[in-house]
Amino acid sequence: MGNFGPAAREALKDGQLRSNFRRAMDGLMSKRAALFADQDEWTRLRALGESIKARALAQLPELLEKLEANCRKNGIQVHWAETTAQANDIILGLLQKRGAKTLVKGKSMVSEEMHLNAFLEGHGIEALETDLGEYVIQLDHEAPSHIIMPAIHKNKQQIARLFSEKIKEAQYTEDVDALTGMARQVLRRKFREADAGLSGVNFAVAETGTLCLVENEGNGRLCTTVPPLHIAVMGLEKVVERLEDVPPLISLLTRSATGQPITTYVNMITSPRRPGEKDGPEEVHLVILDNGRSRSYSDEQLRRTLQCIRCGACMNHCPVYTRVGGHAYNAPYPGPIGKILMPQIEGMEAKGELAHASSLCNACVEVCPVKIPIAELLVRLRTEGAHARADAPVLQPGAERSTAEALAWKMWSRMATSPTAWKMAGTMAGTFDPLMPEAFGPLADWKKGGRTRPRFAKKSLHRLLRDKGVPDA
Repeated sequence: MGNFGPAAREALKDGQLRSNFRRAMDGLMSKRAALFADQDEWTRLRALGESIKARALAQLPELLEKLEANCRKNGIQVHWAETTAQANDIILGLLQKRGAKTLVKGKSMVSEEMHLNAFLEGHGIEALETDLGEYVIQLDHEAPSHIIMPAIHKNKQQIARLFSEKIKEAQYTEDVDALTGMARQVLRRKFREADAGLSGVNFAVAETGTLCLVENEGNGRLCTTVPPLHIAVMGLEKVVERLEDVPPLISLLTRSATGQPITTYVNMITSPRRPGEKDGPEEVHLVILDNGRSRSYSDEQLRRTLQCIRCGACMNHCPVYTRVGGHAYNAPYPGPIGKILMPQIEGMEAKGELAHASSLCNACVEVCPVKIPIAELLVRLRTEGAHARADAPVLQPGAERSTAEALAWKMWSRMATSPTAWKMAGTMAGTFDPLMPEAFGPLADWKKGGRTRPRFAKKSLHRLLRDKGVPDA
């Protein structure tokens, strides 16, 4: 099983981490709320976004084939990967074919899912993150803490110390503009010298064979236009049917993610550099990754996970995530979306614990711009974890099943269906409650969460009513 419990408890002890998250989350939530102040517009736009994604998923195999055909027609070479290992090998092969030794990367959660940086470095290829937040955490040898703002767990003082230690000749300063300038100076040189660039894909348009990327820093545009080789990686669920589907999804994505009407850069990539054009890569390759998504797609309920547009709004409003941060999840995708996606990708044995890291308060459901029923899917995955089924669409169903727990519930069921046994158990619990230890068995974990032990009443409700002269019905 995973290690969310211990990691979460450690995160709760970190006052600086909690302060950083509280400040950041409050700002993101207020900005989003301001841009969705018109509830009628929010309701209509949200319904449209859900319908666009549902329509695309309903014809996903056909749209993927159409995307491949139109990309190839435009000069974009398409590669299919069933697993992350296959995707890594494809990218390594493309880089080695051109003799590439340096790769500049725009933001890509799929590459995090693939652990691409470590893989390439193991083969002698430098993979440099160029998104400012990703660059910060790469310097500190950390994983992203958020899918939109990877360094959100750090404040400017922490980043200032990091830059002064890791960037050659950098002086300590807490001036944000100066810190940004330090990173820019390093990255601009890397953009010019890089042998290849890599990016993610926000939306891939089947109708036109267009790859759409949204970003705020311009690093994505530099990664995709300056180096001679551009490799784009995407999960197979990123395809949409028509070009006209993109604007409403971008509006939902940017407002939900960062509280912006639109990002600074919207990149629409349809081909490599053509004759007469002054910039752009000589080759563009698209790697489409499955990695368990087709299993989810085969199940009508779990398929709705694939509607996600990676806005991060569910994280910003989650009472669990905002208190423990992203690293506690030990997964590329933290927060509510990670709780439903990671068990489907990596299996219940590895990540099934995440499905329990939720209060089921529905805050994530209320803000999801494409109406993913996250709480409903969490309950479904908890069920999958407890019951082994040969036809289960997730890996390792029943991995969380406990013989002792199953026996306890069986005994409880028998007791609860016998009035005599139920009455005797209630009487015994009330009588011996003062003698019970404060924490034992499952109650030990309950107490670790700062809770008090449940107390059994000395007298049952029926007994209290009889004492007052009210006869049993």
